[in-house]
Amino acid sequence: MDALLTSISSVVEIILVIALGYGLRRMKKFDDNFKGSISFLIMNVALPLSIFVSVLDNLTKEKLIGLSGGLIYVFISFALGYLIAWLLMKILRVRKGRRGTFINMIVNANTIFVGLPLNLALFGQVSLPYFLIYYVANTISTWAIGVFFISNDDPTATAVKKEFNWRKLLPAPLIGFIVSLIWMLIGLPLPKLVDSTFSMVGNLVTPLSLIYIGIVLADAGLSSIHFDRDTIMALIGRFIIAPAVMIGIVVLFRSGGHPIAPLESSSLIIQSATPGLAVLPILVSQSHGDVEYATNVVTTSTVLFVIVIPILMEIVRFI
Repeated sequence: MDALLTSISSVVEIILVIALGYGLRRMKKFDDNFKGSISFLIMNVALPLSIFVSVLDNLTKEKLIGLSGGLIYVFISFALGYLIAWLLMKILRVRKGRRGTFINMIVNANTIFVGLPLNLALFGQVSLPYFLIYYVANTISTWAIGVFFISNDDPTATAVKKEFNWRKLLPAPLIGFIVSLIWMLIGLPLPKLVDSTFSMVGNLVTPLSLIYIGIVLADAGLSSIHFDRDTIMALIGRFIIAPAVMIGIVVLFRSGGHPIAPLESSSLIIQSATPGLAVLPILVSQSHGDVEYATNVVTTSTVLFVIVIPILMEIVRFI
């Protein structure tokens, strides 16, 4: 029951903020340039600061070393996830502009806004270290690998030789993550004023991302929410394949004599099935991809999450 109530609460909050963006756009309170302004603010300012502060607030050198064992399981699951997602994308012949979204939906999850409160509600504060294992791997996966599948999926790109774009190699969120790791490893103190200011700006990421989704929905119309083949397969990847891979890894390592605490395995499995990244439509829009498809899979995965988690909670009891 706790899992169901927490899932419903998280989803309702997300839908209400999306509805806010949708309503204000429909009422013409947001002009055509506002969507681009939100995208720039999130990707180049708020998200790098959010990642920087999150790493420094939640990780230390000692914690990172202590989590290293669990990170191995999660990184293996991400590697297998990318392989499976890429093969599915090839088999299904997902069209250009959707490929990066399709792969990221299967592999990378919305750990902070949905995953963190859910993990704490289900397993308590004692589960936070195990959540951090998935959070670290998910952050690295998203900004070191996932973002490049999207940036290389630009349907407007031509075959002619182009100048190498260093900004695509090091997007601002990835720079924020790298700087935060260096800062943490060196052991530099972060002044309270800087911490609180960065946190305030970083907290804009989720609400603005959801408002952006609402604006895209308003421009495309609610009829754009549908279950076509690419959407259904992406949702199967997110809610069935990703947790199944994590379950398989846990079972395999346990049978090989590597002890994995039940709380750790449960946390990792639950995190592997959280909805798609809220910033996915923004990433896709910057690469001129199919924003409507990205919005559709994020929205539908968020709503269906309410059904998935109670089922998954019953499954993890037997693992």
